[in-house]
Amino acid sequence: MVATEALAVGTKALPLFSHRYSPKVYTQPQLFACLALKAFFKTDYRGIVEILRDCRDLVSALGLKDVPHFTTLQKACARLLCLAFVKALLDATVRRFLRRRTRVRRAALDSSGFDCGHASRYYVRRRAKGGASRQRTTYKRFGKLELAVDCASHLILAAIPRRGPRPDVDRFAPLLDAALGRANIDTALADAGFDSEANHRHARETRGVRSVIPAEIGRPSRDPDQLPAGRWRRLMRRKLTHWLGKFYCDYGQRWQVETVFSMIKRRLGEALAGLGYWSQCRDMMLKAITHNVLLLAAAAEVSAL
Repeated sequence: MVATEALAVGTKALPLFSHRYSPKVYTQPQLFACLALKAFFKTDYRGIVEILRDCRDLVSALGLKDVPHFTTLQKACARLLCLAFVKALLDATVRRFLRRRTRVRRAALDSSGFDCGHASRYYVRRRAKGGASRQRTTYKRFGKLELAVDCASHLILAAIPRRGPRPDVDRFAPLLDAALGRANIDTALADAGFDSEANHRHARETRGVRSVIPAEIGRPSRDPDQLPAGRWRRLMRRKLTHWLGKFYCDYGQRWQVETVFSMIKRRLGEALAGLGYWSQCRDMMLKAITHNVLLLAAAAEVSAL
């Protein structure tokens, strides 16, 4: 079912061949489906080739006459996961999932890090310098994926890959704009890392989206009753302190985006195989698109019952 949905998404978003003089042995939707299966099985290019050789049902489901070489998949990944094709693939998954529905009631925005390597957390924790057994070794750089998620279905509406660590406060507007390009959003939920008056103005006054972000950024005031600066941040401070208020009930759904990050890391892995910046970005976007493909496959199985 995953292979079928990945092939359908690729057929909707990608041209059959890269150019008119291509060998035309494999179509680009078929190669994208192989890449989605690579992410699903948490393996590398050689590993997915061996899986396809052992599972002839997958080969027939993809319509392949022969299993592609692993270098063919590696070159297809660099070609098919460029910015233009990634947007088209994510558009296709959202439209295929939402169908005629164009409005999302609540969307949650957040970011999370991915390991730039396959060293286990146990190894990183126990590795010591100078004989200090309790000294921790941490990574200075990591892959950072920013997501806007439909709270009702865990569908990824927008994804932006970057490299961390870096603050989130300036990432609210581009992430919200990318999500609004695929669906109309009533309420945008984000944690205090996105807190700023400019973000509220962009959402409410420019894009017509109700934003709910706790007003927690900045040095705390000596007076606990003093309200923060800015019209919308003062509103957040007043409303989010009432446990039974409607604002609090909406903000309680923000954790759905944390669930999506947990689903991606458990199902598709939390380590990035790429060594360079752009290969790591492609790896994160492949995980995001494959997550939506898995939701499509689950919905197809439910409808088939």
